[in-house]
Amino acid sequence: MPSFDYDFLIVGSGFGGSVSALRLTEKGYRVLVVEMGRRWTPESLPKTNWALNRYFWKPKLGLRGFFNIRFFRHVIVLHGNAVGGGSVTYANTMLVPPDAIWDHGSWAGLDDWKQVMPEHYETAKRMMGVVTNPILGPADIKLKEMAAAAGLAHTFYPTDVAVFFGTADQQPGTPSPDPYFDGEGPARQTCVACGGCMVGCRHNAKNTLDKNYLYLAGKKGARILAETKVIDVRPLNGTPDGSQGYEVFTQSSAGWFKGPVQRFTTRGVVFAGSSLGTQELLFRLKQRGSLPNISDQLGNRVLTNAESLIAVRYPGTSDDLSSGIAIGSGIYIDANTHIEAVRYPRGSDALSPLSTLLVNGRPGPSRILTWLQTLALQFLKSPLRTLRALQPFGASHETLILLCMQAINGHLTMRLKRPWYWPFIKVLTTAGGPIPTYIPSASRFAELGASVTGGVPCTTITEILFNIPMTAHCIGGAAMADAPERGVIDRHHRIFGYTNLYICDGSVISANLGVNPALTITALTERAVQAIPPKTVPPVPDPS
Repeated sequence: MPSFDYDFLIVGSGFGGSVSALRLTEKGYRVLVVEMGRRWTPESLPKTNWALNRYFWKPKLGLRGFFNIRFFRHVIVLHGNAVGGGSVTYANTMLVPPDAIWDHGSWAGLDDWKQVMPEHYETAKRMMGVVTNPILGPADIKLKEMAAAAGLAHTFYPTDVAVFFGTADQQPGTPSPDPYFDGEGPARQTCVACGGCMVGCRHNAKNTLDKNYLYLAGKKGARILAETKVIDVRPLNGTPDGSQGYEVFTQSSAGWFKGPVQRFTTRGVVFAGSSLGTQELLFRLKQRGSLPNISDQLGNRVLTNAESLIAVRYPGTSDDLSSGIAIGSGIYIDANTHIEAVRYPRGSDALSPLSTLLVNGRPGPSRILTWLQTLALQFLKSPLRTLRALQPFGASHETLILLCMQAINGHLTMRLKRPWYWPFIKVLTTAGGPIPTYIPSASRFAELGASVTGGVPCTTITEILFNIPMTAHCIGGAAMADAPERGVIDRHHRIFGYTNLYICDGSVISANLGVNPALTITALTERAVQAIPPKTVPPVPDPS
């Protein structure tokens, strides 16, 4: 048997990476987790997202936070990276998607999903401390009023979230010993409903991965290497399928000066760097010849949950719409269209310049003209109110953000190519036809809701000017299938053509979920790692 530095090296520490780290460590494997982002504590997190150097992740610009925005031709992707992955900045929302999603996409028929997945969803909920949100803030109340006006009151629900609220007799901010893992986890503090979940929970109430899966993995022996980027993965000893293990090369991810290259040997690798991160890394490994057998299906059927970000702003309101948790409630406006009430904490207005007045109409030049006419008319009709609705300061406590998601078909393609503006590098790009930007039913709901609650309907400026949607849930791109002609991994998340190479993150999702994907990524990874035998049992050869 060859000797390795580690049995498994995991690329990324988000929902798939953290689950893999704990479960593989429990099976007796020596595990190294390589994470590009920083390690955060409640004390080091920013107070608002105006602390740009501690909120945004653009290390070459000196910004070493945990939130990133990537601009593509077809979509703008919001995502996070940190020790704990996107859990540091996600909105805690842990929802089970409708059963119908298993009937669509390349994973259909690969397992009896509707019978198999409930067990793994329940495990994921228990580990993440998922409960029904008991705090309905002013933004949730407004969403409920809007739903009633639209005849949708029966669809309103408080979200299931990964937050520690404590017991009914505990005051907000009450310290508590570990409430989840019989004292094996860290001490916690009850939620204070500050709305700060997506800027990082400074009150130790949010159930981020560094407080459950990753925390327990570390206690059981997993090593976590932060601010480090994987730059190459090669089969050892020239074996084409990696059956003798892999060598993995890393460098610092912290800025311009990457420092020395480190080399690790490992029996297996789990790619868990998010949909974007995994696609980009695998493209580079395939194109440079390190892992040339990766399926040509890589980058196909990238999904965005068919999202649209709209909002209603209430200039000068006395209600604090930032109070509550990041996503406290939701409704269904039809069988495929889901809307959630979203908020940022008071003072976190850094993203609000992306907002403008909502207008309807066909995407393209005619919609831009309609938008300009609407701006002009609103300024003439009510100049101060319109100015207040568009200026960024105060937006967080005056705005109800409406996150619209659809469980419908619609996808784009990603490729690693040289950009026209700088042909000396290769970057991840989108290709193919556009994906839907404008969701008429959601816009009509926002307009109706604004009229009955006294607000101003808004949308993103990129949707109006460039017909480009925003998404916080980029998924797909390394689809699960029955053969490499139709996907990148098999039903057990193994990369076709290689031994002990796995993908466990959002890139494996094969259909738009219509809900936040964090719980599904967690549950899918629980299922995938369950199939890996303990270290004491000789591994079964990979049939692919």
